Amino acid sequence: MPDEIYLDHNATTPLAPEVLEAMQPYLRGRHGNPSCAHRQGREAREGIEHVRRIISETYGCARDEVVFTSGGTEANNLAIKGAALANEERGKHIVIGSAEHPCVADAARFLQRFGWEVGEAKVDEHGQVTPEALEAAIRPDTALISIMTAQNVVGTINRIDELNEVVAGRRIVFHTDAAQAVGKIPTAIPFMGADLVTIAGHKFYGPKGVGALIVRRNTKLEPLFHGAGHERGMRSGTENTPAIVGLGAAVELARAKMAEAGERMVALRDGLQHLLADALPGVLLNGHPLDRLPNTLNLSFLGVTGAEIAERVPELMLATGPACHDRAGGLSPTFAALGLSPERSLSSLRLSLGRKNTWDEMQYTAERLIATVRELRQAAGWDEASAPASTRPICPRCEQPLELDLGGIAPRMVCPLAPECRYEAYLAAPAGAYSD
Repeated sequence: MPDEIYLDHNATTPLAPEVLEAMQPYLRGRHGNPSCAHRQGREAREGIEHVRRIISETYGCARDEVVFTSGGTEANNLAIKGAALANEERGKHIVIGSAEHPCVADAARFLQRFGWEVGEAKVDEHGQVTPEALEAAIRPDTALISIMTAQNVVGTINRIDELNEVVAGRRIVFHTDAAQAVGKIPTAIPFMGADLVTIAGHKFYGPKGVGALIVRRNTKLEPLFHGAGHERGMRSGTENTPAIVGLGAAVELARAKMAEAGERMVALRDGLQHLLADALPGVLLNGHPLDRLPNTLNLSFLGVTGAEIAERVPELMLATGPACHDRAGGLSPTFAALGLSPERSLSSLRLSLGRKNTWDEMQYTAERLIATVRELRQAAGWDEASAPASTRPICPRCEQPLELDLGGIAPRMVCPLAPECRYEAYLAAPAGAYSD
């Protein structure tokens, strides 16, 4: 085993070598200002426009709908504040999901200083906003709605296309924060139907400090930054050419690897959950059992705290919450939104996998977590005999508990109803098939 096992890919991902390679010419020789007309300026501009084409072709938007930003937080702030200020005549009411990222929630609440009202579309116990919940939150004066594509803490996926059907035909701007989704699940913008879509490069093996906001045509935005009118006047400031080029390389890499890597991460995630549930009672899944990011496993280990576990397994790079609140303690805002107890919140760990994690790492992780939880429970005098049954991974086709099969040519997760249900997912990857 390596000295460390990285299981915090929802916080950030390592920079892929292919991305660094694409950035290198712009970190060294091609350093011109992309607004300048000389050769180096033109080269920088060509690099940026090439990335605009990549994003356009990958996600189904027009090139001039791509606005580059410094990351997801800026893109979300531009979407929330910019759309609200530019569309005041439609009303001064905003709806956000009750489990949004702080940069969405806080941006919306900032506008309350200027007379805006903020309502919430309540998530269910899995962290999902249903069409019915969104409909209930909309008022006649609602001008803007922001619902995240995938929840960053528990990984639950919102069906943005179904939520868009609720919004369609109304004079409401619809934004989705897709920072956790892009590069992990399909995010075709015409299918989603949103007017504004946020992308963050470092969530899918791109550089930190770069992202984009997709702004559909005829969507009015008031810029946050004023200056020389870069990015069609929506984001003034000299563009970060190396980072934007890296973002494009990360998009291309995700397009090539997402389907195969996603299938394998689902198997590894479910295999890890199976090992833990098989050995320990009182290990409960947080988030949707099926509508969930392929790499995300959030579990509560009843009787202990997530912080205690994390301190005893320093070789496992995992989280007790989102990166901005990791190890913070107290009731997580996400768990509060889901209606889960303080015990579920305090005892939780988020394990978010990446393309290079292996089955050997999952087995080691399970061994360390099982031993640590047993020690902590014993020291606390916690009675495992009275604990609820642990949550087991289920088949996405028939929702039966999956089984771990180690007897074939490679370890796999299989449905017990085989051969009637033919679901299987292999935990092993071909040598050299994945790279970060």
